[in-house]
Amino acid sequence: MNEDRESAYAQRFERMFEYIERHLGEALDVEQLSQVAHFSKFHFHRQFSLYAGIGISAYVRMVRLRHASYRLVFRKHERITDIALDVGFENPESFSRAFRQAFGQSPSQFRKRPQWQPWNEQFCLPTMTRSRKMEVKIVDFKETKVAVLEHRGPPEQVNDSVLHFIDWRKQSGLSPVKTSRTFGVIYDDPNTVEPEQFRFDICGEVAGEVPRNPQGVKGRTIPGGRCAAIRHHGPHERLGEKLYYLYRDWLPGSGEELRDARLFFHYLNLRSEVADHELLTDIYLPLKG
Repeated sequence: MNEDRESAYAQRFERMFEYIERHLGEALDVEQLSQVAHFSKFHFHRQFSLYAGIGISAYVRMVRLRHASYRLVFRKHERITDIALDVGFENPESFSRAFRQAFGQSPSQFRKRPQWQPWNEQFCLPTMTRSRKMEVKIVDFKETKVAVLEHRGPPEQVNDSVLHFIDWRKQSGLSPVKTSRTFGVIYDDPNTVEPEQFRFDICGEVAGEVPRNPQGVKGRTIPGGRCAAIRHHGPHERLGEKLYYLYRDWLPGSGEELRDARLFFHYLNLRSEVADHELLTDIYLPLKG
């Protein structure tokens, strides 16, 4: 398979993955999905399993449970029954049964005290083959004061740290989520560092100093300067695909050099506000010059 054909093949799967994300509340059968991807329904099961490393029914169930998981934790005002029906389960009982089988917790238990380790082991999204060129812009990022909660430890526990940071935002009022930008600063590749050594900063824009607080949030600055910026549409779990493109494909041919500053994300919206397929994240790679 040459590069152009490989890219076209991958795009057909990407189109189908996006369709699933946008239609979780609907019946998603093999014939329908094969038509979306323009594959023969007679071979679709095998093509999907070989490409994604998981069967189509298991993948749809996984995406439904993933979306429901975030809503349980980050949208506590929503009823469990409504969440179950919205993501495509026929009734709350079938949802609870599938949820407990996957994670060993009921939806209500997960809402109160989420166990992210078994959750993370379940949700291994298929790796996309993205051969096509992506749009990268060179921008000037202005130095920005932020409040920072340092996450140090396994990547799957980042969501626990996010909840602590949300508590600080609500209690302090110093970085209102509606009017202050939200950032993430990444130090390590989770695929190459030991889980306990993983470092990630959760940040919210602030106007002034950050006083001492029970959550351990500190004041810091994201340095200004030239950056390569690329926009990511969709789940945060797929941000790595854009990172690899920037480092592996774009940077070598760009003539640019990296400066001594951390790569960071700007979350234009949050999982507490929108569905996974609506998430928008800008990735900034600091450059010299």
